[in-house]
Amino acid sequence: MTTLSHRLSVLVIGTLLVLMGCNAPLLAQSVAVMVNGEPITNFDIDQRTKLNTLTTQKQPARQDVINELIDEKVKTKEAKRFGVDPTSSDIDQSYGQMSQRMRMSADQLTKMLESKGIRPDTLKARIRAEMVWGSLVRGRYKESLQIGEKDVAAAVREKEGEKLEVEAFEYKLQPVVLIVPRGSPPAIIEARKKEAEALRERVQSCEEANSYFKSMQNAAIRDVVTKTTADIPEVLRGLLDKTPIGHLTPPEVTKQGVEMVALCARKETKIDTPKKREVREKMYVEKYEAKSKSYLQEVRKAAMIE
Repeated sequence: MTTLSHRLSVLVIGTLLVLMGCNAPLLAQSVAVMVNGEPITNFDIDQRTKLNTLTTQKQPARQDVINELIDEKVKTKEAKRFGVDPTSSDIDQSYGQMSQRMRMSADQLTKMLESKGIRPDTLKARIRAEMVWGSLVRGRYKESLQIGEKDVAAAVREKEGEKLEVEAFEYKLQPVVLIVPRGSPPAIIEARKKEAEALRERVQSCEEANSYFKSMQNAAIRDVVTKTTADIPEVLRGLLDKTPIGHLTPPEVTKQGVEMVALCARKETKIDTPKKREVREKMYVEKYEAKSKSYLQEVRKAAMIE
């Protein structure tokens, strides 16, 4: 009898453990909210909470996370209604680009997330929602999001003064390089720098630059490109403004070798300035965010949220 009772006890306990084990994923997957017939589970909320905590270094409120997930559901559905539905490879590509910005591979990003208990699909879901919504808003409201040049100029004058509207140049540039193989000793690099300095003294025009660099071994000259002040980093702008037309900028050591830029032309332009570009981008972002917010409110009101 004792043996039978013991066996029954073991059987009952074992059965309970099996049932509890089977129910654990079900409990984790229990539905918290339904959005247009699609579930948001407690597991989804837990995963997004971990992701947001990792990215912001702050623990988000549960309701904020739920609202974020609801917004993503309605954004994705609205985008599909207009045919905006990226493929898995599109999402993977964006995921890979994000990992590159973080200076790691996609696999390294995945391992980092998993080490924090976060599934990669959690991040990919957020990427998908941001991608489709941005495409949808910019596509549907393209005309109303445009920024007029008169509005930009007025904003620049109001903020900084009218003179900034014309403080810009258009440059015609021709990059040149004295090639230095990777792993070359410092003496080789120094020799090429001296060679570059000697060329700077000789070259008086872009025609001469082409003549010299096209006939030289281990050297290359690229096609002429046109850039405005707003396109060029401030340090390079300073060099170009000090360089006479037809001459070369000071040599700089890069991965390719010793590089310089031949300044073929420089003229004043009203096309763009760094300040105008900054103001234009700020005005666009403000318009986009306002339109995005109102559109989302409209879509969310029409959604079935339970």
